[in-house]
Amino acid sequence: MTPGHGSTVDGVLRRSARRTPARVAVEYGERSWTYEELDDAVSRAARLLLDQGLDRGDRVGAYGHNSDAYLIAFLACARAGLVHVPVNQNLTGDDLAYIVGQSGSTLVLADPGLAGRLPAGARTLPLRDSADSLLTRLATTPPYDGPEARGEDLVQLLYTSGTTALPKGAMMTHRALVHEYLSAITACDLSAGDRPVHSLPLYHSAQMHVFLLPYLAVGATNIILDGPDGDRLLDLVEQGRADSLFAPPTVWIALANRPDFATRDLGGLRKAYYGASIMPVPVLERLRERLPKLAFYNCFGQSEIGPLATVLAPDEHKGRMDSCGRTVLFVDARVVDEDGKDVPDGTPGEIVYRSPQLCEGYWDKPEETEAAFRDGWFHSGDLAVRDAHGYFTIVDRVKDVINSGGVLVASRQVEDALYTHDAVAEVAVIGLPDERWIEAVTAVVVPRGEVTEAELIDHAREKLAHFKAPKRVLFVDELPRNASGKILKRELRDRFAG
Repeated sequence: MTPGHGSTVDGVLRRSARRTPARVAVEYGERSWTYEELDDAVSRAARLLLDQGLDRGDRVGAYGHNSDAYLIAFLACARAGLVHVPVNQNLTGDDLAYIVGQSGSTLVLADPGLAGRLPAGARTLPLRDSADSLLTRLATTPPYDGPEARGEDLVQLLYTSGTTALPKGAMMTHRALVHEYLSAITACDLSAGDRPVHSLPLYHSAQMHVFLLPYLAVGATNIILDGPDGDRLLDLVEQGRADSLFAPPTVWIALANRPDFATRDLGGLRKAYYGASIMPVPVLERLRERLPKLAFYNCFGQSEIGPLATVLAPDEHKGRMDSCGRTVLFVDARVVDEDGKDVPDGTPGEIVYRSPQLCEGYWDKPEETEAAFRDGWFHSGDLAVRDAHGYFTIVDRVKDVINSGGVLVASRQVEDALYTHDAVAEVAVIGLPDERWIEAVTAVVVPRGEVTEAELIDHAREKLAHFKAPKRVLFVDELPRNASGKILKRELRDRFAG
């Protein structure tokens, strides 16, 4: 392949900078960057990284909170031919050391307030907020003018969320992510005139690769926030500065539960994207009732596919509120049984993918790679149903299906039933070991107001077959989740299995 064809992650920014150099690309705090300024900063940061003695193909960890510096560092790695390794900024101890060590990161770009958590001996460069940070050194560093990366080069190791096992580093190439950006632009109707706000962690693939980079590709002005602060988000909407928002169901639930949600002027919000975990249908119905003109998009996928695989568009919600939609532009999907054979429409099975968006496998994990990629298809671990019109509905994670008395129960169905009770703020349904039932259907509930275990069990029995209703209800103050909003059911099973 001839180098210089431009099918690279940093090439996405470079084209926008040449097309609309003076347009504001990014706002973060008091700082703003035009497309021309941002592209220049990326080139200078690329040179700065290579001046640290790094070679093309070296892995570079990124351990920081949301900022313009975080974005510039990722794009600089891409331009310099380095492999970016985003690390959950909440990780500490052995979990943090595992990703830094398993990836073989030669250098870790870290916020000064986080660097002390890194394992002893880790070589670091501050991302921001110091006299020696990446941002403060850009003005004295000349732009990088070396060879471009190639489409088949690795650009990122996207570590899976680790909700069921140790995280695995999905090896993403430039070409895979560029394909995914085009899929996101077309399926999510992203345009230069949108005013998106990005509040979820940029280390996570959904915020970075479904929204921020595709929005840079189309030339929009992007606001980056430190996190999903409800006051700040609603203020930006009321001020007319933001009209497009992505958030996982946990954030949408928190917004919907705010006392002022019913009174704030949110008419300027035009596009609402949800994903990263399953949205309870009752919650979605409440949001749509409150904001009937708001266009809702359900975005589904996983890290290994960049991460967008399917989208349910606003005009497709009627009659299929629990669906995650149809496959995006560059994704092909099937639903198969344990032998890898297609199951009839309407029958649950594992959803498998084939796509140029897919990772090349898992970093230094040949056995896990072989297990996931079989017969030319990637096996997702998600239990799904496909209908005759090509719409998919995710039933559960294969590992989260509950075997109750020899009958399989999907936790999502039980959760949706419980969410219709006014006193349920959040719920996660798990299976716990039981001598009689093998696994007892158990609801872990964050209550809103006074409610008893018996009330919730009776409520579920009114909505479901009795064998699907919870045998137990446990009350907690909050549910454990990772930074992308996914509830960590493994932690709940471990906590309550005794």
